[in-house]
Order: sequence, then structure tokens, then C-alpha cells
Amino acid sequence: MLRLSERIKMAKYALVGGLNTGVDFVVFCILIYGMGMGSFGAQTISYIAGVANSYLLNRYWTFQVKGKRGMAEIVRFLLINVLSFAAATALLLGLEHWGTESAIAKIASVVCSLAVNYVGYRLWVFRGMELQGKRAN
Repeated sequence: MLRLSERIKMAKYALVGGLNTGVDFVVFCILIYGMGMGSFGAQTISYIAGVANSYLLNRYWTFQVKGKRGMAEIVRFLLINVLSFAAATALLLGLEHWGTESAIAKIASVVCSLAVNYVGYRLWVFRGMELQGKRAN
């Protein structure tokens, strides 16, 4: 069973993820269905739009990191998002190849992305930063 503090982090992460996902999904659908863009280009632009506020919301609200932002943290954040983007895009394009509607394939890719990001953020990007921030107070 998860500790209460971990459940709260997961709930906050889910809320932030919901906001990011909404932006990602709406931008994707506008680009695919409204502008006729291809899936890879739409995925790239919509993913970047969703990531734009993810870093700040997760750093300061979800994981409550109070310490200074270092270059290593930013690089780790970007690497996790590149990995997440690659996994989500592979799933999206694979599902479309098998005949799945773009919007449905996008939903599956978002679930994949959320899982990769949470594990990466929690275990690598922001790990130990919470304690550093608490010690500084």
C-alpha cells in the first residue's frame, strides 16, 4: 500500500497530467482534423504544447521542489520527455498502422506517455529534490 504522501503526489500528478493531456489532445485534433497535418508533425507539436507547463507544475506543485534548478535536472527532464515522446509516438503510429482511428490511437499514446513520465520524474528527475528543499527551509 502506498503512503499517503505518495498517493497525494500521484493525485497531483494526475491532475497536472490531465491539464497537459487536454492541451496535447486538443492541439493534436486541431492539427489532424482541422488542418490536415500528418500524425508525426501533429504529435510533435501537440506533445511540446503539453510539456510546456508540465515542468513547472510538476516541479513546484506535484513534487514540491524548492531548491535551485540545476542544468542536470533540466537535462534529465528533457531526456525523460524524449523517451516518453518516442514511446508514445511509436504506439500512436503503430496503432494507426493497424487501422485505429487517430484520436483513439492518441488516447492510448497519452496513457503510455503518462506512465513513462511519472516513473521518470519520480525516480530520476526530481528524486531527492524534495528533501533538499525541506532542509533549506
